[in-house]
Amino acid sequence: MSNVKIEGNASGTGTFTIAAPNSNTDRTLTLPDEAGTVLTSASNTNFPAGSVLQVVSVTTDTVTSTTGSTYIATTLSASITPTRTTSKILVLATPHIRIYNNSSQSADGYVGLTKDSGSTFLIEKRTYFYDYGASGIAGSGGFSMSYLDSPATTSSITYTAYIKKTSGNDIRLNDTSTESTMTLMEIAA
Repeated sequence: MSNVKIEGNASGTGTFTIAAPNSNTDRTLTLPDEAGTVLTSASNTNFPAGSVLQVVSVTTDTVTSTTGSTYIATTLSASITPTRTTSKILVLATPHIRIYNNSSQSADGYVGLTKDSGSTFLIEKRTYFYDYGASGIAGSGGFSMSYLDSPATTSSITYTAYIKKTSGNDIRLNDTSTESTMTLMEIAA
């Protein structure tokens, strides 16, 4: 029969209490057959590389549209505060874009992802739609964008999607009964 040994630390002065929950059911806690440290949410500095430390997810159905060729911010935006300076932030965005053609021409635009409203885009993705048969036709759909950031901070970071038109009539985030989502995952490095 294996033995269970509880050993105190000679240098410490605190008291650690193992407390049972208020339960009427018998439970068994089985320890793993290996050496290591029991990890809790308060000790995430011990989690191994690749562990997901936290997840933030937002959804917006607010319409943002522009007829201009300069990027404007949309409501697809999320913030996260990393728990470690070494963490990576995985940004997963699914913007729903609607773009209109004009005078039987192509419609073309871009979605860009920026951090803390900076002027440098982490990633840009082109969205375009061709219909030479008639003017005023719209193409729409959702697509995915992803970026692995290394912010090197424990301060709050905000990631925001921007849109701009390059040809056609206008480009917009969301339309009737559509939504866009963004998920931020802090990954231990």
